[in-house]
Amino acid sequence: MRRNTRKRSKTARRAVGAAAALAIGAGGLVTVNLYASAGETGASKGSTQNQALAAGTSTIDCPDVGQQLTSVPAKAKAQVDKELALLDKQISEAYQRLSTSQKAIQQDPNFAQNAIVGPLKDKRKATIDRIAIAIGRVAAKPQGLDALAACTLRASGNQPTAGQGGNNTNAGGTGNGPVAADFVDITKVKSNVRTPAKSAKASKGVFVSKCGVNANKLYNSDNIIVAPGVTNGAHHVHDYVGNQDNDAFSSDQDFAKAGTSCQNRGDKSSYYWPVLRLQDGTKEFDADKQGGGAEGNTGRILTAKKATLNFVGSPRGKVVAMPKFLRIITGDAKAFVNGTANANASWSCTGFENKVQLKDKYPLCPSGSDVVRTSKFQSCWDGRNIDSANHRTHVAFADAGGNCPTGFKAVPQLVQRLVYDVDAPSVKDNGKTRPFFSLDSFPEQQHKPVTDHGDFINVFDAKLMNKAVQCINTGRKCS
Repeated sequence: MRRNTRKRSKTARRAVGAAAALAIGAGGLVTVNLYASAGETGASKGSTQNQALAAGTSTIDCPDVGQQLTSVPAKAKAQVDKELALLDKQISEAYQRLSTSQKAIQQDPNFAQNAIVGPLKDKRKATIDRIAIAIGRVAAKPQGLDALAACTLRASGNQPTAGQGGNNTNAGGTGNGPVAADFVDITKVKSNVRTPAKSAKASKGVFVSKCGVNANKLYNSDNIIVAPGVTNGAHHVHDYVGNQDNDAFSSDQDFAKAGTSCQNRGDKSSYYWPVLRLQDGTKEFDADKQGGGAEGNTGRILTAKKATLNFVGSPRGKVVAMPKFLRIITGDAKAFVNGTANANASWSCTGFENKVQLKDKYPLCPSGSDVVRTSKFQSCWDGRNIDSANHRTHVAFADAGGNCPTGFKAVPQLVQRLVYDVDAPSVKDNGKTRPFFSLDSFPEQQHKPVTDHGDFINVFDAKLMNKAVQCINTGRKCS
């Protein structure tokens, strides 16, 4: 599905998007300890769940409608994108209501189910119906989407340990994460790294794109891939390197005309990821804004000391060029409630990367060792589309042997590595002596490390892409 280049000016698109954002609803969020674990179905499931709700240790878990939409006609896509963004907004608003209703929940254990989750289902059903109608106008109307309307309240696992209060470094002292249990001493984790063997035909070269660490401080809480045309579509802040014109209203033409932070001006690709923050009480530029402090993303934004963007080959053979404007998302920003099927980013420490990679824990690194975030992007392309309705089915990961699925072609694989000079937090006193660090996230995702993710839009010019492919296929290292 090729993305149509929009003809209106970017300023006009932004104005329309701002109006749409107002229609969707603005309004601050006060966060609280809220997550979803399997097995519970709501506030009426018994005294244990009711106690968890009263203690503010639950979150809202809703089926991810967008991931179920594997095919959306081009003529319906703009409306579907807006409705999907509205679903995220509805969850955020329900989460806010849950966080500010603790007294009512203590007085009436069924309050959360009746006053928050029930109305949320009704709103979601109306929105999902509009999605089905939009698609039905130009293609077969999808069936069964109504089953995705209902949400549940589930225990977060964010309860403070005995004798400790919550992490009071977050906005308002509400402590919606992280917590001590989100961290692990990397020196005590068993080796878990496995490297697939390479065949004699493997493409063993590396192409390096040097694009900096976002020293330009280009930040926003948009996501042009997932929520085009929607201000604050990510509900968390991203770092951007490479293309310097990435926001919710950027068209392919905007990308092609923009400047780049990459040393090789032939690479105008956009590379972005959720910022990492230190929960030290710093009032950042977005402390009171949507996507920032108003949605529980607080503290000092940490700039990586190093960002490495390597494109590597296939262990089974040669790679082919990526198409221009190919979009790839790796990891899952909602993995805390979605489950880990699409979780992919890894955490480690310098000096330990060849031994230990963590998915669901932040690492406690020893003195002299830095925190490392690594994201390996999908390396197989369907040969036709630069995007897909759920932003996943047009690309795929190779299997354990390095083979692409039938019908897919191996392309240069982006391996993104971010290094941070940040002290290991003091987990024994819940981050009071040395504060926790954490990812920005959707409010209900609790800043969990498993939600780390990366986004990439290929804007290499043809000459540079061909150079990268040749370099990889001939076993050289180039930049």
